[in-house]
Amino acid sequence: MHIGIDFGTSYSAAAAIIGGKLTLVRFGEAEQFRTAVYFPELVPDPNDFELTPELEAQMEAHMRSARLALRRQTAGGEVSRSDQELRRDALRVVRRQWMEEQARAATASVASFQHALFGEEAVEGYLESGGGNLIESPKSMFGYRLDPQVRKVIVHIATHILEHIRLTASRQFGEPVRGAVIGRPVEFRSSMGAAGSEQAIEILREAAAAAGFDEVSFLEEPAAAAMHYHKSLSDRQHALIVDIGGGTTDVTHAELGGIASPLIARNWGLPKGGTDLDVGVSLHHFMPLMGKDIVRIPQHQFVEAASVHNLPKQREFRKQNYRLIAAPYGPRLRALQELGATTRLNQTAERTKISLSSEASHRAPLDFIEPGLAVNATREDLDTAMEPFLALLERTLTGVRGDLAALPESVFLTGGTSRSPQVKARVQACFPEVPLVHGDPSLGVVSGLAVAASEAVGVAS
Repeated sequence: MHIGIDFGTSYSAAAAIIGGKLTLVRFGEAEQFRTAVYFPELVPDPNDFELTPELEAQMEAHMRSARLALRRQTAGGEVSRSDQELRRDALRVVRRQWMEEQARAATASVASFQHALFGEEAVEGYLESGGGNLIESPKSMFGYRLDPQVRKVIVHIATHILEHIRLTASRQFGEPVRGAVIGRPVEFRSSMGAAGSEQAIEILREAAAAAGFDEVSFLEEPAAAAMHYHKSLSDRQHALIVDIGGGTTDVTHAELGGIASPLIARNWGLPKGGTDLDVGVSLHHFMPLMGKDIVRIPQHQFVEAASVHNLPKQREFRKQNYRLIAAPYGPRLRALQELGATTRLNQTAERTKISLSSEASHRAPLDFIEPGLAVNATREDLDTAMEPFLALLERTLTGVRGDLAALPESVFLTGGTSRSPQVKARVQACFPEVPLVHGDPSLGVVSGLAVAASEAVGVAS
């Protein structure tokens, strides 16, 4: 049996054509699940920590940096803290970094993946456990340069997600699922250009094989959405499919409808999506309370704190030493470095974005950072935070319009981020003469993938 799989940046879904009808795979009571996996680590014993010559050198480097920072901050060049205090803080930083390194090494063990949780349960398990490791939006990392050990971990994570989908579908349909058509963006988020997309497909193919799929092919996500839209059109027309997901924005120009098969003419891709909106909201609304644009900290550290979908950036943020940053910002930043705090902040930013899409104002408590701390945001604040992404979207669609010989007869808008009123308005503004058709934000792509899986034709491998 073959199914279609929408392995999304933010949410994933699967479906099949059963008896000529679309049947969605259900994950508990839901038709999709958050693309997140939590697994327990083999936690290192702090008593195993030993101050080796290498770690001693790291401590000395931290102390030199701390002395230099103090001289810059203290009037007259006087150092206000003793070497003993500086050494104690440096030892704490080095010990924490050693613990994190031991934990990262532990995650490479296959055994640490045996009790994985998925979706919202993964996030809840992470926040409630006081340990373990949460991976959100692993798809965002597929196209980046990875060292062999990290790549191995990423493949394991993708394997468990795909195996979770395959086994859930097999139980629901009462027969083994052995084949799949997996959606892919036109352009993966990448640090390596086209080579990043090639690596991403290799990771997915390797993970699918390990997850028990004997046959796997790939179809660009907007082309899958086009197949879904095609089924609803009785007359032939040229249409533009705009799929705005969590990690990428994809556009397809296609000839659809009628009795003929869909004809895909051209694709365009932008490696930005809803997760970039969440980061933008976090940076604009929340990071000023952490000292952004106020304290003398490089801006990229606030970006790292907001980027919960990027493990290397999260690790870099947790490595920073903010003990020399004056209150209230130093204590807030240190609180944000605690287990689960950046995940909680990202959830709060996401809720703020959703709330302000329909309300004029929103109050977001941040008691997990500091008792009584909160953000009071308005719709105008959200518009400002979203503008960088909306400007990129407009630039992409303006380029698409310029590439077309004639305007399409409709613009079909789908993808989770298409729920945003601001996104809808910007897409319509780029094609004011063309009717805007709203597809199912969550299931438009997976529906087309299910059709492709049932027909097993016209699929790019």
